[in-house]
Amino acid sequence: MNWEQLLSAKRWGSAKAASLDHEEARSEFQRDYDRLIFSSPFRRLQNKTQVFPLPGSIFVHNRLTHSLEVASVGRSLGRIFYNRLKRENPDVDRQLPLISETGNIVASACLAHDLGNPAFGHSGESAISHYFAEGEGMKFRQEVTAQQWSDLTRFEGNANAFRILTHSFKGKGQGSFSLTYSTLAAIAKYPCASIAGHDKALIYKKKYGFFDAEQEDFRLLAVELGLEQAEGPHLVYKRHPLVYLVEAADDICYNIIDLEDAHRLKILSYREVEDLLLPVCNDAGMKERLEDIEDYEAKIGLLRAKAISKLISECSDVFYNEQEALLAGDFNFALIDRVREPYLGAVKRIKEISRKQIYNHSTVVQIEVAGYKVIGGLLQEFIPAYVNDKKTSYQQKLVDLMPRQFYTDQPDAYSKIMAVLDYVSGMTDLYAVELYSRIRGMSFPSLG
Repeated sequence: MNWEQLLSAKRWGSAKAASLDHEEARSEFQRDYDRLIFSSPFRRLQNKTQVFPLPGSIFVHNRLTHSLEVASVGRSLGRIFYNRLKRENPDVDRQLPLISETGNIVASACLAHDLGNPAFGHSGESAISHYFAEGEGMKFRQEVTAQQWSDLTRFEGNANAFRILTHSFKGKGQGSFSLTYSTLAAIAKYPCASIAGHDKALIYKKKYGFFDAEQEDFRLLAVELGLEQAEGPHLVYKRHPLVYLVEAADDICYNIIDLEDAHRLKILSYREVEDLLLPVCNDAGMKERLEDIEDYEAKIGLLRAKAISKLISECSDVFYNEQEALLAGDFNFALIDRVREPYLGAVKRIKEISRKQIYNHSTVVQIEVAGYKVIGGLLQEFIPAYVNDKKTSYQQKLVDLMPRQFYTDQPDAYSKIMAVLDYVSGMTDLYAVELYSRIRGMSFPSLG
């Protein structure tokens, strides 16, 4: 793969050539960022769980604040890469006219990286998968292909994000967001079909990047950008190199900032958080600076800022030094897993403590259980109602509740199921709970 082809301002669904006029206020990739910021799917992230239940009297991060922070870190990672290239080769802008936009491409992809996650965090994904693999959705097994069944029984938020950004929803016009090809590719953390995830030899493990419905769309994207296709019976591509920077920004943010939220919720003490972050800061003067601050949140704020800065620098070094392997598609690690000591050991310790004390905390488990009940319950109602050709009066009323943008003209079961999943996966936590309560008769809508 090569940077000249990997960096493209061509827009999805548009035949018109992209503008490269540097006199304009915004570049094509800054337009990507702005389109995402002002979009409804992005705004809905403010009421989607990141880790801890929402809402609450104590502020904790939601999907929207997390995405904004990831975008900030991602922009820094992309900008550092460009600055280093420029220092090494002052003529790089002439050779690669779009390379200076790396920070904007990565920031835009970071904004969109969680768009496909359903309500209730990752338990929402599990609830959708469970409905088909072990629940009432099993009855649709004979109505779809093997690959389509793999999509449904292993629902993936990453693939759903690509669908949201490329699918033409009814009444919304063609091309959806019409993002640039490079921004779309930078989101594809697992660029393979769902059925390929069964191959244990793949680095993507059980994750995948596009549904069967969008497979040909992804193939078009990959050919345009020159993504290398891996050998094998299923459609699998090597990652676009900028995916690694998006992934690193996400890894840096959740590893550090989940500790901050855990302290606010009294899951971890200040001393525990300090002990975890000081090794990441790796700053001899940090202890003395902390002693001059009385407020614990301010102390953690300083530790967080320094730790993020250090990890940005370390991940940037790995990315720059591994360019040859990245462009060859042979770098099979997350950047954060290849940083130097003492940072690597410190990050591993944070991950271990987070898994034991944060992600298994009772409040987190409760939201996961709620996700199974609510999302599973909505699917039990809406999927048979929409898929069945001969609907009961009750089922027709359920279909009437779905916004028309989620309807499909395709007659097959898979397309109809995906239409319902578009609707349900886009719900916020609160909307899903309220709708579930109402259609189950546990609460009633107000007329005001």
